[in-house]
Amino acid sequence: MDTTDLSTLKQATGPFATVLVDVSHGTESGDQEHGLRVRAACDQLREQGAGDEVVDAVTRSLMEPTDRPAPVGRLVVANAGGVVLEDVASVQVDQPVATWAPLPDLAAWIEHRDSTVAFVLALVDHTGGNVSIHTSDVPTALEEEVLETDGRRADDINKVSVGGWAQGHYETRAENAWRDSAEEVVDAITSHVRAGHRLVLLAGDPTSKGMVRERLEDSPAEIVELESGQRAEDGGDEALQEAIRSALTDHVVQRRLALVHEVKERLGRGESVATGVDDVADAFVRGQVDTLLLDPASAAELELDPTAYQGLSLGEGLPDGPLRVDQALVAAAVLTDAAVAVSPRAALGGEPVAALLRWDQAAVGSQE
Repeated sequence: MDTTDLSTLKQATGPFATVLVDVSHGTESGDQEHGLRVRAACDQLREQGAGDEVVDAVTRSLMEPTDRPAPVGRLVVANAGGVVLEDVASVQVDQPVATWAPLPDLAAWIEHRDSTVAFVLALVDHTGGNVSIHTSDVPTALEEEVLETDGRRADDINKVSVGGWAQGHYETRAENAWRDSAEEVVDAITSHVRAGHRLVLLAGDPTSKGMVRERLEDSPAEIVELESGQRAEDGGDEALQEAIRSALTDHVVQRRLALVHEVKERLGRGESVATGVDDVADAFVRGQVDTLLLDPASAAELELDPTAYQGLSLGEGLPDGPLRVDQALVAAAVLTDAAVAVSPRAALGGEPVAALLRWDQAAVGSQE
């Protein structure tokens, strides 16, 4: 994930309370269950040493109503000055997080965010299209544009059989109208791709999809055609949603496999990659890390002493002593604008962490 979403933490000073809990209201007793989950998390913060002002700030944020169907998870990070980061997503929180520590405890949230996908959905037919922007953890469109043919006669759109010498004339007018509609949809998609949305899901009428796909041949976007979905067709939503879920799952799997393959290729060449806590920490000292890869569970079991890596920046106001590896290296990633991705230990050369580097340089001063 892109850590720019966590940039508000750069100027914040710890210690930090980090809470990730289910804030759904999916049952009749939803309000009561929500309150109990929040109370349990805040009790854990107090037991770990968080002060009343921090716990109160966390409680207020967690109790804010959400207008989303279950499941819903809310992340809150707070320090003595108040809430410094909060976010809400459609995520099932099976294992709540409630941590009072020198650094934010973000691995569980990053694990969710790493599987979140932003995409363009274009549902097209011969009259135009619906082009919308989505993220996979939000149930509704963030932005939608409806493109319709304006002022064209119906027989310009539908290929009618009138017979005689005029048949070719009517077919040509219909094909021209279809092409015009496709061009409008392509223009809308292209504007979103230029804005950074590189996954485009294309659904609807097969002929219209083909026209749109042909015009996007040179686009840098990843274009995926879905078999389901028709504009304004009752009963088609369920099949379309299932097709979207399947495409997004495939996309996340392929994205993670690409990172794993990149790590293996660089390890094979012995260049532009670091593996293991010591080498990755040294790479952060040099500002060399482009993407941090970590196995959250394995990294959380290890500790790192920042004083062993001269120049390693993890923020202000840290106490002396070791820190959890996952918290320390995520903090380093945020401060150096490095991306963070989740990967199993087996894919990282057996290490809990690895890093793809911005340039190649042998590790200097790594710990033995």
